[in-house]
Amino acid sequence: MTQRAPILVFDLDGTLADTAHDLIATLNVLLAREGLPMAPPASARSIVGAGARALIERGFALSGAPLPPERVEPLVVEFLAHYEAHIADESRLFPGALAALDRFGDAGFTLAVCTNKPERMARLLLEKLGAADRFAAICGRGTFPMHKPDPRTLELTIQTAGGDPARAVMVGDSKTDIDTAKGAGAPVVAVDFGYTEIPVTELAPDRVISHFDELWAAAESILPPSAFTRT
Repeated sequence: MTQRAPILVFDLDGTLADTAHDLIATLNVLLAREGLPMAPPASARSIVGAGARALIERGFALSGAPLPPERVEPLVVEFLAHYEAHIADESRLFPGALAALDRFGDAGFTLAVCTNKPERMARLLLEKLGAADRFAAICGRGTFPMHKPDPRTLELTIQTAGGDPARAVMVGDSKTDIDTAKGAGAPVVAVDFGYTEIPVTELAPDRVISHFDELWAAAESILPPSAFTRT
């Protein structure tokens, strides 16, 4: 029987793509409507990365106007509508990301995305960034009944992509990603340029990289040699 391919599963925002400017710009549209101070791009690390709802709640709190629960959902709807129309105005893949995807793909790896961004928007963003065709599965919020850090999200992403769970690596930028991978029993490589208040070095990932050029060596050091041998 043919062995299933090794698989790399990537988070999206803050890992594959630098999306903070478009996310913060959309938040600022909502804040401006309320006459509140706008959030500076420098605030991205503390408020981006946990989904639209958390971004809105954190952004309004940062501007001195914490939201009552009943106001959040209508703002989420407004946020998503505006963000979808501007999803790739300034968002870009991080340096070296596309070359790394192609290197692993050429080596026989299956590639997948596991994000808490809504699946439809994750697909749209990756299409606009010219990377969607690299992935066997793009799974986001709404793809499964649960989302990260529930480890079943990663397990189901690997299953959907047809990868080998015994030769899988999660690549992410946050505690959510690291907890997801650990819960699923998968090794995890953390990028140190993403969106997290807690430095990833303090979260005990298996490896930390500062550029996608380092991903090959990191994966090679934690996967069995068979992962790098075509079958």
